[in-house]
Amino acid sequence: MMNEYDKFERLVQKFDQGNKLIRAWELNGGISAQVTGIEILQSSGRIVKMIVRQHGDNDLKHNPNIAADEHKLLGILKAAGLPVPMSYYVEQSCEIFSKPCILIEFIEGKSEFSPSNLNDHILQLANNLAKIHRVHCADLPISFLPKVENTYVEMLNNKERVILDETLNLSMIRELLISLLPLPSKNKEVILHGDYWPGNILWKEGKLVSIIDWEDSGLGDPLADLANSQLEISYHFGMQAMNDFTHQYKSMMQELNYTNLPFWQLFAALRLSTFPAWGLEKSKENNWRKIHKSFVRQAINQIHFN
Repeated sequence: MMNEYDKFERLVQKFDQGNKLIRAWELNGGISAQVTGIEILQSSGRIVKMIVRQHGDNDLKHNPNIAADEHKLLGILKAAGLPVPMSYYVEQSCEIFSKPCILIEFIEGKSEFSPSNLNDHILQLANNLAKIHRVHCADLPISFLPKVENTYVEMLNNKERVILDETLNLSMIRELLISLLPLPSKNKEVILHGDYWPGNILWKEGKLVSIIDWEDSGLGDPLADLANSQLEISYHFGMQAMNDFTHQYKSMMQELNYTNLPFWQLFAALRLSTFPAWGLEKSKENNWRKIHKSFVRQAINQIHFN
């Protein structure tokens, strides 16, 4: 039986026979994937770092082709000029690891939760979300991407998944969303990241250098991404930063119809509400709960006024 080192060595040699593995080390990849850094000696004598990304059981259950899909999508986004890692190779045979994996570019950068210049940080976040949504989809081979609205409706209807925190009025939010479906389409479908939050953005010397972790991507209304990002930014940087982010995004995406934004905000509130699973310290959790309630209250007020 191969040990872990041997498995990574075999993977890099499948990618290119001349490669030799120097070392491998585990990286923090969140709960959705196992992420390993590797250093390779190429036949040219060059030493390079890469990332091996193995998707988690939940993602594979939802989409058995998730590794191949993320590999394809990263290629499309890279060609469109977006700051994403290059995907070099997809291993789907499961001969080496028990799950498929992708071999992607190692980006020198890190997530930033205490930026020295918050205004510029927020501007770059908004600008790059707008860049994603501006990718011209008409001639791209992206039919493999799921419709995000269908994914959200499944989330609403999945009784097993719905263990609702009633201190956050989640049952009420769910019932309200069900009553508002189907939502009339007011914007063109675009590529969505699906989880555009500070933990999926890499920075170096104050500059956004990479947008990572595209396993939740899909096609749909850009407001779905915007709403998720609004709530995440309010958690991590406060409500004023969220308002600045929204203003910057809207100024770059003036062609959009924002009527349905409160609807997507309620979906975001339902999705981003599993506080106990995030292992937050109590004071931070209490603060985020207050932000969540305020976010929901504003969204419902907007729906009433539309």
